Amino acid sequence: MNLPFFIARRYLISKKSHNIINLISGISMVGVAVGTAALIIVLSVFNGFESVVVSLFSVFDPDVKITVVEGKTFHNNDINADQIRNIPGVIKYTEVVEENALLYYKKQQFLATIKGVDSLYQVNSPINDSLLVTGEMILQLDSMDFAIPGYGIAYFLNLDMNAPDNFISVYIPKRKGSISGLPQESFYSEFIRPTAIFSVQQDFDDKYMLVPLRFARRMLDYTDEVTSIEIRLARDADAGSIKGKIASIIGPQFRIQNRFEQQEVLYKIMKSEKWAVFLILTFILIVASFSVIGSLTMLILDKKKDIGILRSMGAKDAVIKQIFFFEGLLISLTGAFSGLIIGLTVCILQQHFGLIKLQGGDSFIISAYPVKLIATDFLYVFITITLIGTAAAWLPVRKIAVKLSKTV
Repeated sequence: MNLPFFIARRYLISKKSHNIINLISGISMVGVAVGTAALIIVLSVFNGFESVVVSLFSVFDPDVKITVVEGKTFHNNDINADQIRNIPGVIKYTEVVEENALLYYKKQQFLATIKGVDSLYQVNSPINDSLLVTGEMILQLDSMDFAIPGYGIAYFLNLDMNAPDNFISVYIPKRKGSISGLPQESFYSEFIRPTAIFSVQQDFDDKYMLVPLRFARRMLDYTDEVTSIEIRLARDADAGSIKGKIASIIGPQFRIQNRFEQQEVLYKIMKSEKWAVFLILTFILIVASFSVIGSLTMLILDKKKDIGILRSMGAKDAVIKQIFFFEGLLISLTGAFSGLIIGLTVCILQQHFGLIKLQGGDSFIISAYPVKLIATDFLYVFITITLIGTAAAWLPVRKIAVKLSKTV
């Protein structure tokens, strides 16, 4: 066994001549353990919230979205749809037309976005029955067109689904012709009846009303134009590989975005917040490491006689420094491992039992703080603690151990 490490381990577990040194050493370990556990728990909670947000947006945002680089619309025959549909992993290809519209219902009006989707959208729709507040997922039936507004739109319009005359008036500015002071000459309008109300996430609930693609094209005086193509992939599909295959089919005039690129700003903010908190807690750990420095300094003073004995037995300065360096490192790593175990235990308990509830949790889709454990977080935290512990152990050893050894 390595002699410096053996002596350092004995110093760690043995009783010191002054109880205050034992106490400070214990406080140092507890401080590192609490800081480490806090890092693991906070990072796991951020991962949990990110997973919740991704799951919410994945209901409405497709796995891959195709839009034109220049302009707003393109013709559906500009893209070889059959080649894309035949790519392994592609399970749904949906033509979409989006446009802002003024919705009017019984003296209530609201500016929203109508999202026209083709007839296949309601078959295996990502908006399933669990996301419908009321009604059925019906967008078109033979020649009749229906709408499915978000919960926020229905709220602002004070929509009554049970009323026999619950038709929503949709107004869209005419693309052709001169602007007139008369609304009927400047806007194209149609009535449409809602069959359901969906609730996914506030950003979508307050913005979108689903309508049939033919209804949206009719109101915009389109023929075969689309504003985007939405592609859904199989659960185990490689999105990156499929994105590359689609790019080789459609060419550079189109923009291809995966789910994260569609909400790039949101995900970047979430990542930035996570690592900002990581840095803040790391600074707290650095402050906690000062107690390790103090504990090690007092231990060096307490073991002054031992240093003299070791020197008289022929121990070099390097050996003496290693003893106290290992001592400081053991204090930090013991606290780190304890913190990792505590953090892991708390996260597992939170995952299975939801011990810590969200305030007002009944009004959210989740009632307790979500937690997701990621192995790399444990690795980053352990590396961080090791670096801090190494610095905390080296500082007092470098400045004090040699000085004491020469004065003994």
